[in-house]
Amino acid sequence: MSHKSPKIDALLATMEETPGFDRHYAGFFRCFNAQLYYEAHDVLEEVWLPLRGQAQAKFYQGLIQMAGGFVHLQKGRLGPASRLFALALRNFEAYPSRQAGIDLDAVRQLCREHRDAVIASGETLNPWSQDNPPQLAMPSLVYS
Repeated sequence: MSHKSPKIDALLATMEETPGFDRHYAGFFRCFNAQLYYEAHDVLEEVWLPLRGQAQAKFYQGLIQMAGGFVHLQKGRLGPASRLFALALRNFEAYPSRQAGIDLDAVRQLCREHRDAVIASGETLNPWSQDNPPQLAMPSLVYS
């Protein structure tokens, strides 16, 4: 348990459960979709930390890095955002299109689009908009 656990538990207590998924994992998506990217990072870190070194760890680390990329975009730090999106994409390489109840290809595309837009602008144009933020589909047990 990290020193952030009480804060994370309080945040998760306000969120609806997602049957079949760890509350931290589902909480990541809820925070992300509410533009709480830093909190999304912290929530999922609770899942990732005990798994470091295991096969599934890189998947969670990639999601954490993606959220971190959006934290940097929110703060106008385009270079660090681009680098985090690139790291996330590397961590997602070994996983199939569908992973842990989500369309990982859509997540990869989101990372690519934001990384490429920052690079194409020479780190002068922020592709993120508070008025039109990205949304991630919640994890589901059935893929349709």
